[in-house]
Amino acid sequence: MSGLFVLFALGCLGYWLSTRNARPDVRRNPGRSAQHKPFAPATRALERGASGEAAVLAELRRVLTWLCADSFHLHDGAVLIHHAPGTAFPTAEIDHLAVTPFGIFVIETKNWSGSIAPGVHRDELMRTGADGASEVRRSPLAQNRTKVAFFNDTLPRVWPVDGIGVFASPECSLHPDLPLPLIHISELGHCMRQRRHEFIISGRKPVDVKAAWQAILLNASISESEIFSHRNRVRDNPKGIASDVV
Repeated sequence: MSGLFVLFALGCLGYWLSTRNARPDVRRNPGRSAQHKPFAPATRALERGASGEAAVLAELRRVLTWLCADSFHLHDGAVLIHHAPGTAFPTAEIDHLAVTPFGIFVIETKNWSGSIAPGVHRDELMRTGADGASEVRRSPLAQNRTKVAFFNDTLPRVWPVDGIGVFASPECSLHPDLPLPLIHISELGHCMRQRRHEFIISGRKPVDVKAAWQAILLNASISESEIFSHRNRVRDNPKGIASDVV
């Protein structure tokens, strides 16, 4: 009997060792599972930002269809510009890029709630929440400045390029002293209508929408894989690039 018990015990021990070795040892290689996760789980802030961008995209399409019929180009997604090749952060992401007969518009979307007022410095805004707490945030116009300058440097000067910051939340109020290119989503129609009117009375030749979009893509990308890589760089190096709460 004792011999059978010993054989049984040895068999159990052998089975346990074989199954243990067959399982991936996460403790020996803690980064193994993480390598297969391209992004961290979506945070509430990122989800809120994506919701704001979707709302602005829909309103932009409605407004531009009203103003231009089908004579405009609005990419359904982010546009990546190659503004600093050879550097640690060679690309920058644009939320919305609208190419119209009356200009090219670089649009940064924010889905902030609360009261938005000018900050102490021109590149800053002061956001005050419903609880009365205030915080300094970077202005969308500051985020857009390099992108607008890049297009002014790489595109023909006869095509005007403007940067606009759009606040998407219905729970957001804007201080009257904010710069005019900072608008609420409810003002987008009036803003674009005014830009179109000013362009027409200037007597300038309309932008060739198709040619302008092709010229933009010479130094920009709408590739999902490139945007994926850009976002990973930003995620992995949050201190190496200017990033803001959405």
